[in-house]
Amino acid sequence: MKSKKRIVLAYSGGLDTSIILKWLQENYNAEVICYTADIGQEINRKKIISNAKKFGVKNIIIKDLKDIFVKDYVFPMIRGHAVYEGVYLLGTSIARPLIAKDQIRIAKKFKAYSVSHGATGKGNDQVRFELSYHYFGPKIKIIAPWRIWKLKSRTDLINYAKKNGISIPKDKKGAPPFSVDDNLFHTSTEGKVLENPKNSAPEFIYQRTTSPEKAPNKPTFVSIKFKNSDPVKVDGKKLRPAKLLEKLNQLAGKNGIGRVDLVENRFLGIKSRGVYETPGGTLLINAHRAIESVTLDKETMHKKDTIMPRYSELIYNGYWYSKERLKLQKIVDLKKNKVNGTVKLKLYKGNITIESRITNSKAYSMKKVSFEENRSFNKSNVEKFINFHKKKLRN
Repeated sequence: MKSKKRIVLAYSGGLDTSIILKWLQENYNAEVICYTADIGQEINRKKIISNAKKFGVKNIIIKDLKDIFVKDYVFPMIRGHAVYEGVYLLGTSIARPLIAKDQIRIAKKFKAYSVSHGATGKGNDQVRFELSYHYFGPKIKIIAPWRIWKLKSRTDLINYAKKNGISIPKDKKGAPPFSVDDNLFHTSTEGKVLENPKNSAPEFIYQRTTSPEKAPNKPTFVSIKFKNSDPVKVDGKKLRPAKLLEKLNQLAGKNGIGRVDLVENRFLGIKSRGVYETPGGTLLINAHRAIESVTLDKETMHKKDTIMPRYSELIYNGYWYSKERLKLQKIVDLKKNKVNGTVKLKLYKGNITIESRITNSKAYSMKKVSFEENRSFNKSNVEKFINFHKKKLRN
């Protein structure tokens, strides 16, 4: 007897992917394998397994990728100071390439002919998933339900769920939920009242940050040690990547740090309003810039700043595995071995202050900068320097 074809679904156990699971079973003569990547999101393993089993799924795979996610995806991005459109630290963008890569690994392992995801037909995630799918499994078919099914709205989804006995979660006000994506690096919230940019974000949507007004009245101090441009210790304690980020999330979150409310330009050309929380990542990017300021030369730092917008755009658009992003990463990491030392931060009611930078690097010269010592810097060349640049004014 010929075995059924297989589809590997990126499955969260929530409303959207539970609906997709049922829809795939109804519309394809194939066995659905449910795959969940644990990258630090709020995860209920029992719920994922029970929800999938309810629909007769035999293979339910939950893979812990937290350390890989932080070490090989978040940390390289921090080294590049990646910020999209001035404020967004790319928390959703950076997660998709890893999920897609491992999903294709599972598809190959089980000889699945297809993979499927729950990204909407108007969003960026469908692009990020599918570019990564194509990179690792160009011959594997992609099923994108949101682009082909007859369910056209959130209301249609809820009605479909009710019809098929799929539980519908509620938000804190008792209504169907916002669209939320979370991982160890960040949480994003979109939809409902947030769709109109004139509306203020309600406080109850924030999940990992205290409001600055309710943050402690005393500052919190934290030191982060960097080795070869990556964080390795918090307050003198060595931590593996996922635990380190988790610790920083806690410290920053309770001090109201890491909130961003933005209207972004999606890759597909639509403007979208969302609220993002990236507490630990906000600490890391500030601390990393601080340690680079005393360890790297001006030319290297300015080159990194020059390429950062393009580097960030590539990540946002789903080009993490592209030759261009990898080429820019080499520029980002060219002198990472020189970025060593400790930065001390003060956290207070949504603000971050650099308290100190400690390094053995000789890039910062106390002698040259001091107002008390004027012999080690040759000032006789300054007039020539200015005259050279005066000529360039009219070129």
